[in-house]
Amino acid sequence: MTIHFPWQEIDHIFLDMDGVLLDKYFDDYFWEEFVPAQWQQKNGGTPEQARAKLLATYKKVENTLAWCNLDYWSEQLRLDIPALKCEAREFINLRPKALNFLNAMREMDKPVSLVTNAHPKTLAVKMGKINLHPWFDRIVSAEEVGWAKEQPQFWKVLRDILPHRPERTFFADDTEKVLHAAEVAGIGYLLHIAGASSRLPPRFSPLFPSVTALGEVVEDVELPVEITSAE
Repeated sequence: MTIHFPWQEIDHIFLDMDGVLLDKYFDDYFWEEFVPAQWQQKNGGTPEQARAKLLATYKKVENTLAWCNLDYWSEQLRLDIPALKCEAREFINLRPKALNFLNAMREMDKPVSLVTNAHPKTLAVKMGKINLHPWFDRIVSAEEVGWAKEQPQFWKVLRDILPHRPERTFFADDTEKVLHAAEVAGIGYLLHIAGASSRLPPRFSPLFPSVTALGEVVEDVELPVEITSAE
């Protein structure tokens, strides 16, 4: 069933990046396989031991700003995390129909902002592979805000950085915890993306309107678009 939003009542569009616009497979692969393999080469042990140790280490700072900070992880793991992201950049890909949505918002003259936990160095790597800059009026990283999107303080500070009327704002994310924080902050129109990773089955939310791909909510707007690659 197609989910419809009253776009005439929406003034601002906020979008997450990973799992909404870009395939979250890159992030899953990078942190769960690629980084543990690099760590194991340096520190020894079995692949299983390395993976288990790093996953436990990640979990300690889950849902905080530290989790998104590449400099933090470079220091903690004694690895050059930004350089490793560049090595694995071939797995950075667009989500299906993401550009259909962005193009539809442009046709409706809606201001679109990227609102992401991604660290600025992560943004540089990903935007270097797929140039999404032209589609956004503003890009706000959690590093600029000082809090992760899961934290209520993020949404309070965001209103100063990016003035908006929460009740007339649309926000799409693939994480229920983030959407809940946005809901508490008064964001009026929320959308959960169930098909965040191309390598996993969709995981629909029972709490929020949920679709496999962002473009499904503008199915009546199918326009050809192009995007430039930095390669």
